[in-house]
Amino acid sequence: MKRMYHQFPKNPEFERKYNFQADLPYIVKIMAGMDGQFGTFITDGPDRKSTPIKAKRSINIEITDKSIDFYPLNKNNLDSVLRDVGTEGIIDFRVNLNYSFLDENFNRVPFKGDSYLVRADLENGKLTMKVHHIDGMGRTDCERIADTIVEEIERNAPHK
Repeated sequence: MKRMYHQFPKNPEFERKYNFQADLPYIVKIMAGMDGQFGTFITDGPDRKSTPIKAKRSINIEITDKSIDFYPLNKNNLDSVLRDVGTEGIIDFRVNLNYSFLDENFNRVPFKGDSYLVRADLENGKLTMKVHHIDGMGRTDCERIADTIVEEIERNAPHK
């Protein structure tokens, strides 16, 4: 199956190379493990005019399939996805960030999230990460998306 999205931009907003000691299925496992994770950060209010707020950011991960569509990637469908993933190559993901905050009555209020395309290109121990913002107000930098993925890779690496 093709795991490269046909509309991935030729000049993504962020690109960095990393030395990498694992294989592509490991990256897919890490990405699946990130689905459903969340954290908090400080950002402008939803209208961008109000004072900064403490917001919740939750992550949803999707993987491309047949070059044209993205499908959810999580721990529940990981085994079926891994069946056609080689040790090296290119796989594209879509990372969707959903944002919300608590109003004065402590009700959770969602607001416009962000979506990013992420390309993981692994060849000869070099991982090239490309990240491109495709939707939303860009409340999270492309570099932060790549850093989060690398942090998860390092955090879950087997200790030697």
